[in-house]
Parts: sequence; C-alpha cells; structure tokens
Amino acid sequence: MASESIYGLLHRECFDLFPDELFADLFTDVGRRSVPPMIVAVVMVLQRIEGCSDREAVDRFCFDARWKYAAGGLDFDYPGFVHTVLVDMRARLARSQRPDRVFDKTLEVAKAAGLVGRRRVLDSTPLYDAVATMDTVTLVRSAIRGLLRVVDAELEAELRGRLAREDDYTGAGKPVCDYDDPAAREALVDALARDAMALLAVLEGRKLDSGVAAAAELVATVVGQDLDRDTDGVLRIARRVATDRVISTVDPEARHGHKTAARGFDGYKGHLAIDPDSEIITATTATAGNSGDAEVAEDLLADVLPSETEGQAAVYGDAAYGAGELLARLDNTGVHNGLKVQPPARVNGHFSKDRFDIDLDARTVTCPAGTIAGIHALHGARHAGIAEFGMACATCPLAAQCTSAKTGRTITIGHYERHLVAGRARQADPVWKADYQATRPKVERKIGHLMRRRHGGRRARVRGQVKVAADFSLLAAAVNLARLGVLGTARQASGWTAATT
Repeated sequence: MASESIYGLLHRECFDLFPDELFADLFTDVGRRSVPPMIVAVVMVLQRIEGCSDREAVDRFCFDARWKYAAGGLDFDYPGFVHTVLVDMRARLARSQRPDRVFDKTLEVAKAAGLVGRRRVLDSTPLYDAVATMDTVTLVRSAIRGLLRVVDAELEAELRGRLAREDDYTGAGKPVCDYDDPAAREALVDALARDAMALLAVLEGRKLDSGVAAAAELVATVVGQDLDRDTDGVLRIARRVATDRVISTVDPEARHGHKTAARGFDGYKGHLAIDPDSEIITATTATAGNSGDAEVAEDLLADVLPSETEGQAAVYGDAAYGAGELLARLDNTGVHNGLKVQPPARVNGHFSKDRFDIDLDARTVTCPAGTIAGIHALHGARHAGIAEFGMACATCPLAAQCTSAKTGRTITIGHYERHLVAGRARQADPVWKADYQATRPKVERKIGHLMRRRHGGRRARVRGQVKVAADFSLLAAAVNLARLGVLGTARQASGWTAATT
C-alpha cells in the first residue's frame, strides 16, 4: 500500500487523527457498546473520497482490505456493522456544537505541519440537489398535502371541509388532467390555488406550532411565487420566475442557480477557500443556489482577516468576488488584493463607464468629449451619487456613441466606486496579472478533486442547507487527508511534520 495514499496516511495516523476524545461528547458512558468512533470516522472519510452510499461503504469496509488497513490495520475478518451507524453518526455530529470537527482536525494537522500560510484562493461550485425540481401544479399540490399531513385530526377535518376540488390530497404526483388542453390546465391551476388560499384563510390569526406554521408558510410561498390573478379573477401561472423561487417542497431550501449566464442548475453552491501553495482546503460552506459568491467570502477568510498582526495576507478570486464591499474590506486591512473586477458593461454598445474620468476628490466626471459634470450626492439610495450631462449631449459630436436618452448621459457613482476603480487599474498591471494567472487556477483543480464523483460530489446526497454544508465539509476533509498523504505528513515526537516543509 503506497505510503502517500490516503489509505497509507490513515493506517499510520488514524488513532492520532480521530482519537476517542474527539467524539467523546457524542456518546454517553451507559448503553450498548457502539462501533469505535475512530473506525466510523475512517469509513465516513473513505466513503466521501470514493463516492459511496452508506450501504456501499459498509460493504467495502467488510470486503476491501484497503479499508481495514486504513482503520489501523484491522484483521480481514474484523466484523462489520450496519449502514445505519453512519446515519446515526452524521445525526450526532449535526446536533453537536462542533459539526465540522473532522474537517477542523485535518486543518489543524495541516497548520501544525506548517502547510497553511496566509494566502487564500476563493471559488464556488454548483451542488445539484438530491430531489426533483417540481412544476407549479406539483409544487402547490404537494404543499397542500404537506400541510394536511402535519396538523392534528381535529384541524385536519376543519381544513378538509374547506377544500373544493375532488381530491383527497393523500397520493403523491400530479393530478389527472388533460394537460394538452389550455383551458383544462388553467382550471386545474385555479382550483389548486383556491384550495390553498382557503386553507390559509382558516389558519389566519391562529397560534400554530412550529411544524404547522412552517407548512402553512410554504403553502403561501408557492402560491405567491408562481401565480398571478388576471383581470377576470382567475389565478394563472405567472409568466416570470420569482427571484427566490422555492423549487421543491421536499427540499424547500434548494434554489435555481446560475454559475454563468448560460449555465443554470438547481440546488446549492459549495464555497471553499484553499491555500494555493499546499492546496489544503482551509474553509468551506454551502448556500442556496441563487446566492452570490461574495456573500460568504468573509466567513471563508476569517483566519486571515485582519492581517496586520501576522504578516500580510493575500486573497485571490474571480470577478464573482470583485464586489465593492469585499474589495474595500481587503484594501482597508492591508491584504494583497487579488480579486478580479468585472469591467463596466457597454449598454447598447455605448461608451462604458470606464471611458469617463471620475474624480471622486473633486466630485466631477469628465466625459470622452471633455465635458465636465458635477457629482450630486444621493442620500439613502442604492448609489452614492450621480453625474448628469443633460443638454450638453444634444450638441456633442460623440452623443451617438454615448447615449440614446433624450435627457442625456448619466453616470452613477457607487458607494465603493473608489475601490472598484482601483481594482480595475490594478488588474491591468502585468505583474498583478501574472501573479493572478499563476495562483487562482489552483482552486479549479481542487474543485475537480471534490467533484470527481458524481454521487456525493457534484450531486448532493442529502437534503437541506445545513446537511449539505456538513456533507461538503466532510468531503473537503477527505480531500485534505488525501493531500496530506501526498505531502508526506506524519506524526513525530516533536509534532506533525510534512516532507515538503
């Protein structure tokens, strides 16, 4: 067995990586004897690196010598265990105060071995949800079924008395309808919506327990997001997609997402930060698929922000992270800013914003034709200020290339305009560009390591944002352990060391 493989690393170090005290708070001193937590932790890690289901993982532990070797060199006839042990361990970890302790342990070892510096590269990747995306009819009907299922018998009888459709809402799936007939489809959608609204009317103003309240809120959400009332009073499917559309009642936290304008997905986003020198993952999290990458950047960078006390840090990321607030945060804390900034758009082919000379100190904007307009402050607005060229555009020889507005060109000034301008100027520097091109792509390779297995890699194995985040963290821990093996990490009398340091 190659000593640099994950199996070799675990064989040598599993007792130091996953000692009993690491999991002591998850178990009590009384009760039936459980599978040693070190063995369960090793199986969970190998399960994630190999993309196995729970049943496949316990089968491999029983019949694959590498898995027994990784668990401290167990005899081949060492007894196995049932797959529910893995389910139980995940549940215990999720309920604990340290749900990501396996990942945290790998990071602790990497830091002790001197493998984690002060540079970070950020990126995200789609995690496809573990459920089917529902259409409007299935979504509304499923939400009604969910509400009827969680109420007590007395309230259920009252609610059912308000239902008008000939449907007991017990079976799953789409209701019977001639879906090729537009009138029949409209009648079905209207009837479903009216049943949903009738149930909500019964519950309005009542004190509900958390389960019923959540189910009622889901009914209201799916009806409100997908349906519009026409002038004739009929409820029809809206000709739009709601910004934060719930896509499944089975996993209400999953969302439509876009990695690029042309590439959509349904589910979540996995976010990570890596050390580009050792390629150790230093932080992970998961968010809904429609969230922005920069929203969680500070959480991923918590160990290097601020940077003054331990030497300068450096952060790299693509244009998805080049938001004004994050740029300002890095600039103001002395961090080397390796975030790419999106160039201004050329709306209708007109001059982009960077063709204008913006002087924030003098509070003026000079257009390509040399006309100067003052910046007027906007208090409490989305933008910090605006410069209006007005009637000067009417006689300007460059007007056709600049604007088609009758009132002339306007330039909006953002709250972080200074940092955005500085970022665009910075990335034009050949030295900055060479450093960026040599560093940022390393996170793409790491994402490739994480996503190489479709089951449990690209596609989530669990439902709900908290569980998806925990599973992504465990996957990152497994990939970190594989990397620690390649780097020759070992426990010595003096502590953790690595062959590369």
